[in-house]
Amino acid sequence: MASTDINVAGPIGPGAVKKTNTTTRKLRAGSLTALVIGSMIGSGVFSLPQNMAAGAGPLAVMIGWAITAMGMLALVFVYQSLALRKPELDAGPYAYAKAGFGPFVGFNSAWGYWLSAWIGNVSYAVVVFSALSYFFPSFGEGNTWPAIIGASIMLWIVHALIMAGIREAAIINFVVTIAKIAPIVLFIGVAVVAFKIDVFSADFTGLGNASLGSITAQVKSTMLVTLWVFIGIEGASVFSARAERRKDIAVATITGFLTCLALYALVSLLSLGVLNQPELAALKNPSMAGVLEALVGPWGAILINIALVVSVVGAFLSWTLLAAEIPLAAAKDGTMPSFFARESNRGVPSMSLLITNLLVQAFLLVTLFAQSTYQALFSIASAAILVPYIFSGAYAAKLAMTGEAYKPGESRIGPMVAGLVATVYGLWLVYAAGPAYLFMCAVLYAPGLIFYAAARRQNGQRVFSLLEAFLAIALVAVGLLAAYEMWTGAVSPF
Repeated sequence: MASTDINVAGPIGPGAVKKTNTTTRKLRAGSLTALVIGSMIGSGVFSLPQNMAAGAGPLAVMIGWAITAMGMLALVFVYQSLALRKPELDAGPYAYAKAGFGPFVGFNSAWGYWLSAWIGNVSYAVVVFSALSYFFPSFGEGNTWPAIIGASIMLWIVHALIMAGIREAAIINFVVTIAKIAPIVLFIGVAVVAFKIDVFSADFTGLGNASLGSITAQVKSTMLVTLWVFIGIEGASVFSARAERRKDIAVATITGFLTCLALYALVSLLSLGVLNQPELAALKNPSMAGVLEALVGPWGAILINIALVVSVVGAFLSWTLLAAEIPLAAAKDGTMPSFFARESNRGVPSMSLLITNLLVQAFLLVTLFAQSTYQALFSIASAAILVPYIFSGAYAAKLAMTGEAYKPGESRIGPMVAGLVATVYGLWLVYAAGPAYLFMCAVLYAPGLIFYAAARRQNGQRVFSLLEAFLAIALVAVGLLAAYEMWTGAVSPF
């Protein structure tokens, strides 16, 4: 998931203001590329070996990365195209959804992005203390009482830092970036040397393990994992107002995507040639630590666990701010209730930040009583972000079909195909997510309608059109059904 560890002035994320202060230093292609890579590399890569092997064999993992490469590359082209053709929209996926499909869809995109951000932060808190359990066993999988207490303390320290107006200093960003990239490169280098083709090919299809199911089922199991590690692909688009040249956004996004795709695929596939699928599936996360420990001894696990903690604490700070900025931006343009727009005298979105962190705190307690794992949490966060991603693709396709923002005679086939592929990929992910995570998302999306209705009434606007009312009723119905199914235990995302 994203980790916006670039130290730039002003607010960050989809809520970034449309106009950048003239004193703000513009970002060049190199800085934008670093931003994209830093945004995508968070905690997910450190757990890829176990997360991918838990439900798939080598063949399915390869197919999963191929599908992800095509789908995410289409999304890359979508954000490239929209950044160039709609330069006035500088608030990321939320702005695209609202511009293309109206305030109701825009609200749900903002709500979904917000849900993904703060639930992702819950997963960060869990994985930090899961990593620390290597040194302090009482933290367990990051969901024990000591771990939740530690995560809560970290949460409110971060809250206090942001309320004080603190942003990451350049030196912290440098350390965090090195902590992310260097151990991954080291891991890949060691794994290449230790790779054994006979281990990799022993059960290549995974069909020898009945618990994995068919190839299709195995591929589906990889989809939310691969989506999770690419959340943040829109980073350069979100920061488009700060780009020195608009075309640099495309270069940065594509370069960042290809770099991360190579790192992610190598980490997961090389691991399958070091340990077999059942061994990888049984590893404790961060599983990269377990693989490296098997290759070089205990110092390998120590290195990865320390690198993960440094990386994720930095990501936690950035994404706390990002999660607070999303409802702030939506409140400022009337899509969410005005109280979300309250800011402190230091320009911090104080009310949005407080609500966000209270929700994180509540979910930390849920992880304790439901024994929720990092993998369950990132699956929910990944499913929640599908709405903004789907509508970004659909908006790009809509622009190409209508010709809006295109010059006469300019080819629209490429952008149209990219938009349609990105949309279909998002819908495939909805299917791949399965009923448990979709039900959980319905439960989380449905309460948002209260906030949307309040915002519309505040602005003296009609709450729903006829179609929107139908969609709202359907969402509430699914949410109630999901809540009942989870209450009875028939479906559980945890």
